[in-house]
Amino acid sequence: MGKEEVTDLIKFLQPFSKEIQELAMWLREFVWEIYPNANELIYDNYNAVAAGWSPTDRVGHTFCSIAAFNNKYVHFGFYWGSQIADPEKMLLGKGNQYRYIIVNNKDDFPKTYIKKLMKEAYANSIAKVQDKNQIIKGKTITKSISPVKKRPRITPVKKKTK
Repeated sequence: MGKEEVTDLIKFLQPFSKEIQELAMWLREFVWEIYPNANELIYDNYNAVAAGWSPTDRVGHTFCSIAAFNNKYVHFGFYWGSQIADPEKMLLGKGNQYRYIIVNNKDDFPKTYIKKLMKEAYANSIAKVQDKNQIIKGKTITKSISPVKKRPRITPVKKKTK
């Protein structure tokens, strides 16, 4: 399964607001439209729900990702972002590899610039694949589900009593 396989991701995003769910799914569609042969690796981690795209099934080959941490924004990131050019200095992060932008809504998302960064990130990712037999195409793979989670809380709707 590939792009059409949304069951796990939708389930994992349930604790988040409708706006964050829609933004994450919109960003997912953005990536799939440009890289339909990449593989989506889904992680339901302790502190985030994340999906990364890779030419293989390995996280080390991931070239871009989305991550929902809270009900305010979504990260759009580059696993090896420290190794790609960022001439407009939009990417955040000071660690050894991951770089990202904060996406508050789709209207402010810099599509054209991100597409340029994705192209370089994808080429960098492909270069990291030493065994080209590892390349697979167009799959959605749930990689991990953390048993303990730190997630936004959804306030239950109270039923009126008579």
